[in-house]
Amino acid sequence: MPRLGLRDFPVVHYRGSPDDAAGTALQNDGSLASPRGPGGGVAAGEVGNHIVTGHRLSSTQPFRYLPSLPRGSRVLVRVGDTVHVYEVRRTRWTSFRSEDSLAAQRAPVPGRPGVEARRAMITLSTCATLEDHAAGNYWADEFDNPEHRIDKIGVLVASRPA
Repeated sequence: MPRLGLRDFPVVHYRGSPDDAAGTALQNDGSLASPRGPGGGVAAGEVGNHIVTGHRLSSTQPFRYLPSLPRGSRVLVRVGDTVHVYEVRRTRWTSFRSEDSLAAQRAPVPGRPGVEARRAMITLSTCATLEDHAAGNYWADEFDNPEHRIDKIGVLVASRPA
């Protein structure tokens, strides 16, 4: 994410869902985490929802400034010899206390469960701890995730050789 000064940061994929025990452990170790499979998303560049989660306030803080990433920003994801370029189109909030909200985050078309994906998309997700605490919301799940996540949703606009 050139706009945030985040370059060549490791993203570790794993079988699971966003911010589960395995994903939280990866983030706590300092990496960005990318869940795959039925409860997660797809690989970068594939049709569907490529989900990447990261800490904002702890560990290496890779997504510290993610909430400020404006619409139109470019996100570059390098996989082997290919760079996939996504453009941020919108922001959505996810609530860990709502199964419907979680289903919308994990959907092949972010925010639209049940809709078949026709293009490659990306969801970049980080905690809304500061915002929740400012509103007096101190709820946390068993992994210490706050109630809300801030998700930046993008679409693939290009793929090119690295």
